[in-house]
Amino acid sequence: MPEARRHLLSIADLERADVERLLAAARSFEDDSATRPLLSWRSVVNLFYESSTRTLASFELAARRLSADTSSIRAAGSSVDKGESLKDTILTLSAYDPDVIVVRHPSIGAARLVASWTDAHVVNAGDGKHEHPTQALLDLYTIERALGRLDGVHVAIVGDVLHSRVARSLVRALGLVGARATLVGPPTLLPPGIEALGCAVSSDIGAISNADVIYVLRMQRERMEDAFVPSLREYAAVWGITRERVRPGQLLMHPGPMNRGVEIDARIADCSGALVVDQVRAGLVVRMAVLADLVDDRTSAELEHSFAEPLEVS
Repeated sequence: MPEARRHLLSIADLERADVERLLAAARSFEDDSATRPLLSWRSVVNLFYESSTRTLASFELAARRLSADTSSIRAAGSSVDKGESLKDTILTLSAYDPDVIVVRHPSIGAARLVASWTDAHVVNAGDGKHEHPTQALLDLYTIERALGRLDGVHVAIVGDVLHSRVARSLVRALGLVGARATLVGPPTLLPPGIEALGCAVSSDIGAISNADVIYVLRMQRERMEDAFVPSLREYAAVWGITRERVRPGQLLMHPGPMNRGVEIDARIADCSGALVVDQVRAGLVVRMAVLADLVDDRTSAELEHSFAEPLEVS
């Protein structure tokens, strides 16, 4: 990435050429699961202030597959429990001279603050309800592999849009590659003015019928301070994705973790059109691509060649 894009804090940091390069790199890693020494003698620190399974595990594995040293720190059990501020934590970690800090934090803008306090490359692994750029990239990768294209694809993003950093990043990413998004959900969970991101908005669950992909969002109860829906049972009845609401040929996605029986019926979650496991697999190779692209100081052309060339096996 150019010097001005030495961090990945938002999909807004990317242009279409950047997305295409990252997806191409991810494809090369998919074709060869062997460890690559692209980040030998480099270090990646994962700093997570929120719970995570898929994102943390895939960043850890991605760094190791690239031969980087990696360390993961959860806020629980660290000096954060003793009252240490985010800034002091970053200054402490930066003293060890890491090449990359991957950070997940409940506050909007935390990753951008981290980038101002360290010389390391910073990857935003989720900041509050703001953005989650690597999730959007792995979603694009999954859609492209399933449909063979991104241009013209219609994705209906359904559910708790108000609290979803995934939705905000994905809408921006779809717009970059010529796809389009429709946000669908209860009026109380559709942020006012979100159309400015370049998407359509509907409060009619029937709006999912014409989409190529139904992207189901989790009800983020941990971020809800008010009652946005009368009950989860009523939400499931009116807005849940069921077999009856999905037409043949539509693909289903979910960023996880799934609340089966709430936003998605358990039977449809395991149907042949569900790409949830594919998304998890994509997370590894896409995050390998992001780490390699940020840290490697070679030109884009040199990087593309290194991604494509086969490994020598002794």
